[in-house]
Amino acid sequence: MNSATTPTHRTVALVGGPGSGKTTLAEALLHRAGAITRAGSVEQGSTVCDHEPEEIARGTTLGLSLAYLGWTGPDGAEHSVTLADTPGHPDFVGGVDTALSVAEVAIVVVSAVDGVTAGTRFVWSAAEAAGVPRIVVVTQEDKARADFRRVLAELRATFGEHLWPLELPLGEEQAFHGVADVLSEQALEYDETGRHREESLPPEAEAEEHRMHLDVTEEIVSHDDEQLEAYLEGNEPPAGDLERTLAREVATGEAVPVVVCSGLTGTGVDRVADLICALAPSALDLDGRIVVGEGEAGTVVAVAPSPDGELLVHVFRTVADPFVGQVSMLKVLSGVLRPSDRLRNATTGVDERIHGLFRLRGAEHLPADALRTGEVGAVAKLTGSPSSSLLWSRTSGSARPAPRPRRAPVFAVSLEPASQSDDEKLSGALARLVGEDPTLVIDRTGGATILRGLGDTHLAVAVERLARVFGVHVTTGPAPVAYRETIAGSAEAEGKLKKQSGGHGQFAVVQLRLSPLPPGQGFEFVDKVVGGAVPRTYIPAVEKGARDALATGGPQGHPVVDVRVELYDGKSHSVDSSEMAFRTAASIGVKSALAEAGTVLLEPVSTVTVTVPSELQGAVLTDLSGRRGRVSATEAADDGRARVVASVPDAELERYVLDLRSMTGGQAELVITPDRYATAPSSAKV
Repeated sequence: MNSATTPTHRTVALVGGPGSGKTTLAEALLHRAGAITRAGSVEQGSTVCDHEPEEIARGTTLGLSLAYLGWTGPDGAEHSVTLADTPGHPDFVGGVDTALSVAEVAIVVVSAVDGVTAGTRFVWSAAEAAGVPRIVVVTQEDKARADFRRVLAELRATFGEHLWPLELPLGEEQAFHGVADVLSEQALEYDETGRHREESLPPEAEAEEHRMHLDVTEEIVSHDDEQLEAYLEGNEPPAGDLERTLAREVATGEAVPVVVCSGLTGTGVDRVADLICALAPSALDLDGRIVVGEGEAGTVVAVAPSPDGELLVHVFRTVADPFVGQVSMLKVLSGVLRPSDRLRNATTGVDERIHGLFRLRGAEHLPADALRTGEVGAVAKLTGSPSSSLLWSRTSGSARPAPRPRRAPVFAVSLEPASQSDDEKLSGALARLVGEDPTLVIDRTGGATILRGLGDTHLAVAVERLARVFGVHVTTGPAPVAYRETIAGSAEAEGKLKKQSGGHGQFAVVQLRLSPLPPGQGFEFVDKVVGGAVPRTYIPAVEKGARDALATGGPQGHPVVDVRVELYDGKSHSVDSSEMAFRTAASIGVKSALAEAGTVLLEPVSTVTVTVPSELQGAVLTDLSGRRGRVSATEAADDGRARVVASVPDAELERYVLDLRSMTGGQAELVITPDRYATAPSSAKV
């Protein structure tokens, strides 16, 4: 198959709030395209996209899933589409970011019952920030309390008047039986198989549909001088010409089409596929973006989507499969990728060999002889190509994909291995887990292994995958607060080590002076020795010993920070002194000085930014005040909501993201950024 006969490909991100019907819509599209013989059910755990055990158990999408299908348009043109079904749960927004990084269009799925929700606002903003065109699909039109016109009004009030309905529902709720095509002014009546026939509009729909037809047509022709001139002369362009003009507006974001369907009954689903292929830009219409160069610096370079260009492949997600090992999802930005190709990872520097190519349809692997420019697929066992890396045919140079948004963690748990065997495997398993999901963060606080993420469900799923996929079992507990200590005043102390046990002994004496530094200064070591009382070769050992003592903890058991350690005198022995002896003596001296001066407990404080509807601002402010928060700013966000910025001790934030979602009905956006350390109150529980 050459490029001339290859179907035009589109990667379509299905995004929306929880419960909006994304996975059901994906199932309906796959069934209508003939990719599956029977549509599955989210409730029964039988859908193509929600195939992981954790998803089936919870009845919701938890990760990005790809589903390939072929589609024949009304004009007979062949298209290929990869659906990228994304989570609606706020804990798993990383899947939305990943899908948008490779999609040509975002299908914003909105429930005809629930309307515009916090999840709708989030995915809209994410797609806008990523520069991805949008098409809105209003689903669940067959459900009780469905109201397309109310939802359309909400959409336009929230996102702008450039949202234009291309369809109106014929009937609603259980009576939903067809759609009125606004451009062609035809009724599309559907049977139980999800196929339609064209009929004249019913009399009760004619007036409303014609008003909408005039509004939409005038908006479209205003963007094309030739069509506008013909329209003003009374010659209205045919529906196909209007669609082509509208497609240009969709690509630039000047217009967002709105269509309606039921994924459950299939009514309108084929029209969704037709309009995706007619209005969304294809993979060959859009340049890719990469960053060339090492480190934080680098040059953003546009990549022309040329089948004849040099081979460039974006590895956008890796998943550990318990049967085939690591599976890497990838998109070909330029050139043609074939099995047995040898490429270099421009991000990690590792040479890779492509063992076999396949397309994904949920858990199903569909063998592929090649992946051409713009196509999405997968390959197994790329050991040196993590998520967000680039493969290319060059033998040198450094490059990486355009960066995705950083989603800072807001919830944490401590991990305790269930056995010695689990302890030995934990570090490697966590590294692979973070490789799958970069929104997870691993760190160590107080000797504990801490897993951080975007919510309790996020971390619960991660722990389940640790056990199921990697065979590592852990128990979880509250994450300890990273308290610190600092010296309360200045103190002097002698550190002395003198041992004799046959042969060479151990001898070292150091005279130290400790004093506090300004907050945030960390550690300072000063050498004030004169006359060689401590030989120069042992000075670095004294500094290491001081650092050892501060890191192991002060009188209250926490690492000590913001301390100046001055070495001003000491003694040595020509035979018994050594680096280890002076290192040990320095540690003894520092601990003695800390005990004499005493320490002050410091607690971490973070900057908390909460964005909520204005009517909920008061509740958020009251709650932050009860958490010892100090509000530094309240302002209006760009979308009219309120933004609250406050400094809050970490000890008060353990469950804050969960409490905030409960308090605001899930309408709040939260960012927590570590800021500084401050003196803890005497009542602090450590």
